[in-house]
Amino acid sequence: MDGSDTAMRAAAFAFGMARRQAGRLIVAFVGCPAPLLPLRPAVAALIEHETITHLAAELRGQMREAADELGVPVTFVTAFGDPYATLRDTADRCQADTVVVGASQKAGHRFAGSVATKLIRAGHWPVLVVP
Repeated sequence: MDGSDTAMRAAAFAFGMARRQAGRLIVAFVGCPAPLLPLRPAVAALIEHETITHLAAELRGQMREAADELGVPVTFVTAFGDPYATLRDTADRCQADTVVVGASQKAGHRFAGSVATKLIRAGHWPVLVVP
């Protein structure tokens, strides 16, 4: 969950799926700092971290409201690092039945591979990619 349109659609689909199957939902937010973070001034790094933390808190509130409205038990996980590795590890640790992600809208992912593609290739669980 990163707040993008596709992530929000994926969350809506996952909420519906969890509600229909009387399951629980684990929503993961992975803050991914800019790749050149160590080369930037400390103030810039601090501002970026605060921005990511604020976004995570805002999304946590939105997910909590949806969970209360739909009666779906939800756990919100916040982590920092590589999105693929963090989602893979979280899904394994939580013994996820299915991983639901939004399709990437970044052009570069056509060449380097998206998080969704990497999760599918991991082959640990079914992965549902929401456009």
